[in-house]
Amino acid sequence: MKQIEVQIMGQGYVLGCPEGGENRLASAVEKVDEAMCKIRDAGKIKARDRIAVLAALNLAFDLADRPAATEGSTTNSAQLQALLQRLDNVLARDNQLL
Repeated sequence: MKQIEVQIMGQGYVLGCPEGGENRLASAVEKVDEAMCKIRDAGKIKARDRIAVLAALNLAFDLADRPAATEGSTTNSAQLQALLQRLDNVLARDNQLL
């Protein structure tokens, strides 16, 4: 598994990325960064962890509304679970750095 350094809301993160998954990861990072920056720029919430949770919930809500692409693909529930697990891992790591 490759390690990729990314920026989300101005903060650097090193993420694990399976071989060949760089474009998908870059797309996901872009969506998360956009969602978090939109919440931050609204000015009502300042805490990074609260912004991350709200962004994750917004993205998960959007994902849950989509039908599965094909029967053999990962289900929306599994995708949501993976997204929430990654968010939990990032937040846990950030809390250790404080």
